[in-house]
Amino acid sequence: MAKVKRKFKVFLAGIMQGSRQEPSLHNQDYRPKIKKILSRVKNIEIYCPYENHPRSLTYDQARLKEVFLDHLRKAASVDLLIAYLPEASMGTALEIWEASRAGRVIITISPLAENWVIKALVNRNFRNLEEFEQFVNRGELEVLLQTRRTKADDR
Repeated sequence: MAKVKRKFKVFLAGIMQGSRQEPSLHNQDYRPKIKKILSRVKNIEIYCPYENHPRSLTYDQARLKEVFLDHLRKAASVDLLIAYLPEASMGTALEIWEASRAGRVIITISPLAENWVIKALVNRNFRNLEEFEQFVNRGELEVLLQTRRTKADDR
């Protein structure tokens, strides 16, 4: 009996509020761009926090905490976390931390290449979406994921 391939699970992290002091979001147009790039990759399933919680700024304290902690758990349970960080984001840094602690593959798209979180915890950083797209188009993302899965299966 042939073994069924499990889909690679991807958590699409990235800046939402950043350092804003008012309840507003950064432009989220990077999310569909990244999803379009990832549509070329076979056998993946993407979880996008913004798509699942577009009205999160209106949540009360209890709901906000529930969703935030759930996202941290999800970040630790996926195969790949991709984080878009044109500037620092405390929430995304925590998602990266949890994914790192769980041994997950982490990719950032960020000009902040000298940031310690990125330098210490991230497998690959791309300075912009174009560099990330070239990586995916060359098939290197699939190779990275498959290599990690094979190593995990060997344990």
